[in-house]
Amino acid sequence: MASKDKYTVILPTYNERRNLPIIVWLLNRTFTENNLDYEIIIVDDASPDGTLEIAQQLQNLYTSKHILLRPRAGKLGLGTAYIHGLRSATGTFVIIMDADFSHHPKFIPRMIRTQQRTNCDIVTGTRYAGPGAGVYGWDLKRKMVSRGANLVADTVLRPGVSDLTGSFRLYRREVLERVVARTESKGYTFQMELMTRAKGMGYRVEECPITFVDRVYGESKLGGEEIVEYLKGVLSLWLNV
Repeated sequence: MASKDKYTVILPTYNERRNLPIIVWLLNRTFTENNLDYEIIIVDDASPDGTLEIAQQLQNLYTSKHILLRPRAGKLGLGTAYIHGLRSATGTFVIIMDADFSHHPKFIPRMIRTQQRTNCDIVTGTRYAGPGAGVYGWDLKRKMVSRGANLVADTVLRPGVSDLTGSFRLYRREVLERVVARTESKGYTFQMELMTRAKGMGYRVEECPITFVDRVYGESKLGGEEIVEYLKGVLSLWLNV
């Protein structure tokens, strides 16, 4: 599936030293087997577990052509991590995803084919629509929280996508840059606002079914504060977008 395009993957990390080597290996294998040009931008927020040191070793292994390190001084928020990484992106397309195996790189070729087939601006992975879509490893409470969050957003914002809270996406780089410039959220509502604003700006979005698997190593960073932030974010978008 050779392509003239280059793909940038932005990986925000915080305490991912055990996950990072495997996800980078999988990404390298995926792009290499499909004859695709790529770069991985790792944005580490001063992880106390030594994630940055592991990232430096990976850069030595895969070379600085493919691994770019853009560390920050502290934990400054998921949204700003993507913005920080985007400043260094040179790909035609930018892929944003988690580094904890919740998003498997095996779906990237499918997302690329979706974009090539439809010529859309954004491909968003969905856990809730299409053949093979699903969530694994979550208890009933977590599933209800996720479904409830999407139901609230769909009812209030009517975004036209089935998984507004998802965070595995492929963007044309120039589209992402334009949408980010108008986005105000910095935390867990960042992804939701990106999609809502992109749709409002008239960009074409296609969905790609994915399976979401709970993180392999480490603890989930979702807590009560993030849920409150999410609800505030939905209200803010409803009022302003």
